[in-house]
Amino acid sequence: MSNTTRKLPGALAHLPFPVIGSPLFIISNPKLVIAQCKAGVVGSMPALNARPAAQLEEWLIEITETLAEYNAANPDKPAAPFAINQIVHKSNDRLEHDMAMCVKYKVPIIITSLGARSEINDAAHSYGGVVLHDIINNHHAHKAIEKGADGLIAVAAGAGGHAGVKSPFALISEIRQWFDGPVALSGSIATGQGVLAAQAMGADFAYIGSAFIATEEARATPEYKQAIVDGNSDDIVYSNLFTGVHGNYLAPSIKAAGLDPANLPESDPSAMNFGGDAKKAWKDIWGCGQGIGAVGKVQTAGEFVGDLKAQYASAKQALA
Repeated sequence: MSNTTRKLPGALAHLPFPVIGSPLFIISNPKLVIAQCKAGVVGSMPALNARPAAQLEEWLIEITETLAEYNAANPDKPAAPFAINQIVHKSNDRLEHDMAMCVKYKVPIIITSLGARSEINDAAHSYGGVVLHDIINNHHAHKAIEKGADGLIAVAAGAGGHAGVKSPFALISEIRQWFDGPVALSGSIATGQGVLAAQAMGADFAYIGSAFIATEEARATPEYKQAIVDGNSDDIVYSNLFTGVHGNYLAPSIKAAGLDPANLPESDPSAMNFGGDAKKAWKDIWGCGQGIGAVGKVQTAGEFVGDLKAQYASAKQALA
């Protein structure tokens, strides 16, 4: 099991349930984030989902005020904190603006991706925020902590979107040889048993994304949600064609775009882009992880988290 004596910083210290909902490009919105937090897991969304940029402040007001009202009405069962994902890559020309909004509204958790920058970490720390940086290997993990991140999101093989190729067993083991801070594990987790397994490996939290796409609150098309319900790991394709970075995608969406999932060309990594053009690619090509075989229906985020909690408790009891 995880190290129960490990002291977790800030908003991570007392989560109702050890799950962080991963930020889903285009799909995550305030409705989903609020539902996740009320259900007891960290809800998150990319700052870039708010378009135009001015919409981010409106969304942050909606989230913070709604959760504050909920917590006031439910002092014995408060919501989990929320997180905002910042793409630190040089193609993101909104980073300074979006981070300023996060500072203004004191976003509890900042998730940084595609680059580690000390000034972003410093900005979050200025008001007591916690920074988690997603990484795909031990080398990047070291760099993130050196730059001042508080914790890591280990994106292992099988994760949706921009995933790595490392086994979660190898990646968590290597990180835990030198780092005793907060770690979330990402990669094909869609059940309560998976959450418990992540903790058994040494992670503090499970990082779950694809299963939340098939929830009523998610801003995904009905066809996208149904493809997740109908699909399994055989339907996932790993390619760098669409953004310049390798990621996992649903084969049906690739076929619908007129491409052969079995014969996709390689992209030049120098063409990497996460600005406006990336939105079209992610709208037409559906990112998804290998864990979708466990998703059997479209339901509310609260119902899905309820299933996770029940499965987690059952698995824990079975091992007692």
